[in-house]
Amino acid sequence: MQRAIFAGGCFWCMVQPFEEQKGILSVRSGYTGGHVANPTYEQVCSHTTGHTEAVEIIFDDSKISYADLVKLYWQQTDPTDAFGQFEDRGDNYRPVIFYFDERQKEIAEKSKKALQASGRFDRPIVTSIEPAQPFYEAEDYHQAFYRKNPERYAVSSKIRHQFLKENWQ
Repeated sequence: MQRAIFAGGCFWCMVQPFEEQKGILSVRSGYTGGHVANPTYEQVCSHTTGHTEAVEIIFDDSKISYADLVKLYWQQTDPTDAFGQFEDRGDNYRPVIFYFDERQKEIAEKSKKALQASGRFDRPIVTSIEPAQPFYEAEDYHQAFYRKNPERYAVSSKIRHQFLKENWQ
């Protein structure tokens, strides 16, 4: 089993696309990249902990590769926006690929360069690629939010889905 951590705006919207893939064992919402142990949602939203909302993915790399996950990640974010994602603004929503080893780092960097060279976006790809840091699971009500609160999820993800439709399909 392998781990991947991706930040791409509100973690509510990052779970479903990964969870639906074969070879994914779990997708958990949480916080990473900050300097406070075990932060709460309120602390992260206060912009005082340095954390960003992210998803931790446990996957079977014999069924889905890390490169496939990175490719799917790009299709869930606006990689040209370093200051949040869609209606979610601020450092706690910044897009980041967190890597666990040099192999993951190399795959992420190569993929980022290929996306920039593709011409799909006319602005620079600004998503950060950073070493993984401790991941703290978010509160239970944030887990699998799209299933627990489908109406609220639909409203909160509307702008994201429109962008993705326009830019990735």
